[in-house]
Amino acid sequence: MATRGAPRPGVHVFGSWLLPVLVAGALTAGCGHAAGTGRSASPPPSTRPSPRATPPEELCARVVAYWSRKALDDDTYGDYQSMGLSNGQYEILREVVDAARAERKRQGAQAADELIDRRARQGCTDWYRRGGPVNGPWQ
Repeated sequence: MATRGAPRPGVHVFGSWLLPVLVAGALTAGCGHAAGTGRSASPPPSTRPSPRATPPEELCARVVAYWSRKALDDDTYGDYQSMGLSNGQYEILREVVDAARAERKRQGAQAADELIDRRARQGCTDWYRRGGPVNGPWQ
């Protein structure tokens, strides 16, 4: 039996390696580094910058310009639903293509191409300024 003031066998050995391991773990965790990599850990999700969303007017202009060029090249409009367009976007497309056809006859293909970008952007900006697809995506 051990005497009252003497350490019990194994306690001193256990305590001698546990304390440095705990301290090292706490220091490593507090340094902001990913364990063992030497790189900084990712910031918490709340502090990461969120990716910038593309405004709906810009998405509209891109889609309308793309399909306007196809309609101008193919000399047909096609079905707005198969293009993934709303009714409002399709109305913009028809106006853009009509203007681009006239511009192509007067000034050539390059002028028509530039007109498509301008008119699609302006048409979509105006459409969203007036409320855009207020009654669902097909409006």
